[in-house]
Amino acid sequence: MSYFKNEAWVLCTAVVLFFTSCKEKPKEVIEQKKKPNFLFVLVDDQSPFDLQTYDPNSILETPNISQLASDGIVVEQARHMGAAMGAVCTPSRHMIMTGKTLWNLPPSAFVYQKIQDSNALDTQTLGAVFNRAGYKTMRTCKKGNSYQGANKQFTFVKDATKRGGTEESGSAWHAKQVLNYLSDREVGKEEDPFFIYFGFSHPHDVRNGTPELLAKYGATNHTDKNTLPPANDKQPALQDNYLEKHPFFHGHPELRDEERVSGVWKNRDEQTIRNELGREYACSENIDIQLGKVLKKLKDMGELDNTYIVYTSDHGIAIGRHGLTGKQNLYEHTWRVPFIVKGPGLDSGKRVKGNMYLLDVLPTLCDLADIDVPETVEGKSIVPVLKGEKETVRDVMYGVYAGGTKPGMRAVKKGDWKLIKYDVMDGEVRETQLFNLAENPHEYLPEHGKEGEMLTDLAENPKYADKLAEMEALLLGEMEKYNDPYRLWNQKK
Repeated sequence: MSYFKNEAWVLCTAVVLFFTSCKEKPKEVIEQKKKPNFLFVLVDDQSPFDLQTYDPNSILETPNISQLASDGIVVEQARHMGAAMGAVCTPSRHMIMTGKTLWNLPPSAFVYQKIQDSNALDTQTLGAVFNRAGYKTMRTCKKGNSYQGANKQFTFVKDATKRGGTEESGSAWHAKQVLNYLSDREVGKEEDPFFIYFGFSHPHDVRNGTPELLAKYGATNHTDKNTLPPANDKQPALQDNYLEKHPFFHGHPELRDEERVSGVWKNRDEQTIRNELGREYACSENIDIQLGKVLKKLKDMGELDNTYIVYTSDHGIAIGRHGLTGKQNLYEHTWRVPFIVKGPGLDSGKRVKGNMYLLDVLPTLCDLADIDVPETVEGKSIVPVLKGEKETVRDVMYGVYAGGTKPGMRAVKKGDWKLIKYDVMDGEVRETQLFNLAENPHEYLPEHGKEGEMLTDLAENPKYADKLAEMEALLLGEMEKYNDPYRLWNQKK
């Protein structure tokens, strides 16, 4: 009898040990799970509509970016909040680094002079946050027009402005810094996860592309003010919303981007704009080539599948659309940015609405890395959107350009409706535009001469007076919400 009791005790013990082992195994697997890596790709001056991912009719060939979009998630409604200086990239990059809204940024986001940044905020920025979480952080990007206090938080920094057409003077230089960094990790057999800020100086002017890509898009680096660049059938066609001149002055006298960019200056003729588009495309395709090199390296290292990749731009740009050439406007081609995310656990081949700002980048990356978001952050994680739990992170989008005469331009968008207001040149220019973007996605103006009631600015159409009043009230509410220090001519003081 004691023999059977002993046998039963042994059997019970074995069963308990077996199930205890099974129960604990998932915990051990979780503890051993490798942290994800991050490759954050930021380009300078690229409209989403340059890319086939956002405009299938574009002739710009970017197979690596298109593949990212196919393998990942495309955010349709991503925007920069705006700027209160002509160098729109400066506040945009401050917002990426801090997750703060425009009017709450440090002083260096509002003036061109070098300012001592806030040390307290510096340590709550992108590089510093990932450093504290155990990541190895690396950065390469252009110099200047940025948040220097945040940039220096990365443990390895290789910054330089590279806008030329050679391996050493152009986008290949930035790729080389990343490739060298990854190779050094291999040699050192580093196991810590990495965060790489992979920034480019292109396609920002002077847009000196490589000779072979300039030839592909029929473009030349034109430098003679007294002649026009040669016409070439290979050049991109004019955009649907191209104009020879904007219908009223945008309110920034002697603005560099509209008057002094080499090869364009004040010209808006077809030959100039098509040539400039060709130069833009040549620089953008080279970015795609360099991105492909880094993605291949990650794949060869066995790191690609465990790396979140984000592709975006600091803002869009006009280059002929609406008779403008710069980024100092709030039309969709400039206010919106491309935003593509691919990584472990995310769906592929998916498009989402989002309604995000670039200031949502920091909390989103923290969320993906399972890192606590700094209390200083005002942005929102878009991970619930990426995972299909929500359609958007906010209902209303607010935009600013106050880099010229004040108060400047303001925009607000909700649903299909968008309002833009201009209050510039000491009250000499006061304009209001109302668009239904579902019906008029290119924001055609009367000067475009399109047929159809909705294919134009609707602000003067009495049928939409109630919608105009609704959007005016919405804009004021957003200005108050985000601490906008200005008021437009028809708003309460």
